[in-house]
Amino acid sequence: MIRAQHARKRLPNRRAATSFDFEHRGIRYVATYSRFADGGVAELFISNHKAGSHVDACVRDLGVAASPILQFGCPLDTLRGAVLRNADGTPATALGAALDIISGRTE
Repeated sequence: MIRAQHARKRLPNRRAATSFDFEHRGIRYVATYSRFADGGVAELFISNHKAGSHVDACVRDLGVAASPILQFGCPLDTLRGAVLRNADGTPATALGAALDIISGRTE
């Protein structure tokens, strides 16, 4: 049973982060994420190779929006299951692709 968590887990001011490059639907991205001490993903930042573009702004917003969701206790796999998927189960968005890579589950 998953118990609702109503308090945001705070992150230390200094923390390790992991970055990786990936491509989704022909567009290159960079994602950076950090973890809580218990191993859960704590935050996610995504950017596009075209700084200042609309696509870059959208993916930056997606990462920023995903971070408090994770900090309020949503498991990574739950968030992965909530994002848009294509009929074959592959991610429809860059956020989904990044979450799949972080979780180690890429199709």
